Parts: sequence; C-alpha cells; structure tokens
Amino acid sequence: MTMKFCATKATLLRPMVASAIVLPVMAMLVYLSGCSAMGSGTDSASRLTATSLTQVQISEIIASPDRSSADRTNDLRRKPDQMLGFIGVHAGMVALDLSAGGGYTTELLARAVGTTGRAYGQSQPPRPVDAPPRPAVTPEGNSSPQLQTTQSAAPVATAPPRRTSAQALAERGKNPLLANLSSVVRAFEDPVPPELSGKLDLVTLMFNYHDLGHMGTDRSRMNAAVFAGLKSGGLYVIADHAGRPRTGISEAGTLHRIEEAFLQQEVESAGFKLVARGDFLRNPSDPRDKNTPEPAQPKDEFVLKFVKPEAASR
Repeated sequence: MTMKFCATKATLLRPMVASAIVLPVMAMLVYLSGCSAMGSGTDSASRLTATSLTQVQISEIIASPDRSSADRTNDLRRKPDQMLGFIGVHAGMVALDLSAGGGYTTELLARAVGTTGRAYGQSQPPRPVDAPPRPAVTPEGNSSPQLQTTQSAAPVATAPPRRTSAQALAERGKNPLLANLSSVVRAFEDPVPPELSGKLDLVTLMFNYHDLGHMGTDRSRMNAAVFAGLKSGGLYVIADHAGRPRTGISEAGTLHRIEEAFLQQEVESAGFKLVARGDFLRNPSDPRDKNTPEPAQPKDEFVLKFVKPEAASR
C-alpha cells in the first residue's frame, strides 16, 4: 500500500518538476527574443533620444540663476521644459539653431548639450549700409491682393543701429558657462559651415520658417543643406505659427503664419521623415485669420520633429 502511494506520488510530481524547469527556460527564451526584436526594430531617432535629458535635468537648466530676466519672461510663452523634452536633446550633441535671433533657443541648447557638446546660432550676413533696397516680394501662392506686403520705409538716419544676431550671441557667449556657444553668419541657403558638414546631431528652426516665404529664400536649397549637414539619424525640429488649410506660405508676410501640412511636405521632399508632432503649443481656439488672434489669446503653434533616415547615408 505504501509502495503504491509513493509510486503514485512520484507520478504526480514528475509533471510539476518538468514545469518548474521548462517554464523558466521558456520565459528566458521569450525575454531574449523580445530583446532581439527591440534591438532590430530600434531606429536611429530612438537611439538619439535614448540618453535624453530627464525632466529634472531640464528643470535645472531652466532654473539656472544666471539666465536673463528677458529669457525667463520668454519661457512663459515658449514652454522650454516641454520643448527640450520633445526634442530629446542630450549632453554631447552638436546642434545648429537656424535664424537664431537674440539667441534664446541657442543658449538653451548650449546649456543642454553641456561641455561635451556644441551649440551654434546661425544668422544671415548683414546687408551693407549702402546696399540698394530689396525688391518687394509677394508671398508665394498669394491669390489675394490685400495680402501683398508693402516695403517698409527707410530707417531714420539718426536711429541707432540695431544689434545683430551675431552680436547678441557674442554677448551670451561671454558667460563662462556658455563657452560652447558660437555664432555662424551664413546665408539660409547654405547655413552649415563646411567643417560641420555631416557632423550635426540636431538642427532647430524656431518660429521663422514662415518668414522665408516673403524673404525670397530658396527653402529647397536650405533643407537640402540641412539634410547634408546632419549625421545619419540626426534631427531637424521646426516650430511655427499655424496657418489655415490651403494657405501654404502665402500669409507669411502678413499674418506670419504657415500651413503645417505645407511645411511638412517641403521638408519631407528633402529626404526627411516625420517622427513626432508636438502639441504643447497648440490653441484650437485661435481662428488663425489674423497675426494677433481676436479675442486676444496665444497663437496656435505646431512643432514637428524630422529625422534623417539611416538609409540616406548608406
């Protein structure tokens, strides 16, 4: 009776022992298979953002006590915490900020990429004082005469010269903590210095792509130059004021807006791939029919992140 019980007990235990051995082995195989799948499916854009700054690090950058009061005021509208997080910026990046203006974004990038990275702010060469006035440019696709731009009056001779973007960046670069910030003075059509060609991790263009429509800039040349300047897997991030459907870039000089789909198509035609949209600056209540919305409210703004596909460099 005892022997029969032991035999029965052994028979019952065998499947349990087998399961105890087989299940962990199967789990390990599934885990390894999953790791392999993740590795093979990870593209260059996600690898770039794998080491992105944390929100705590970004908050520390924005709270830096040596930032100017003007930049802090600008933070209220520009939401730099969400912008830097959306970009996926990290230490060691080489970044180029197109149309840097006063250098608000360029400085943030310089702080974000740290001492192991570099941030360059690009601006157009200044026009000679004795240069003839530029011919009036009608925004592309403009079918409404009332949207034509009028040439502004000549500046008053006694007015002080306006500070250039290069001068503004030079002022920012005097801060010992921003020794990695540099100015680049080059035309929009050829914004990448030869020594940086193919070495850029990131290019940004904040709220000025639309202006290229009434400045007569060859945007296809600019986007091709950016594409060539970026490393494989490099990022191109553009933010701008949203225009209405089917307006393209026609209201650039009047409402200072651009149609999102139009901008996306132009950039993608240079070989870029859209990988993310940022909605943290959107305002669905903006009718988008005026430069300053009525009633007074924030402009509807979009942010698009593009990547230079790896295949483009093979």
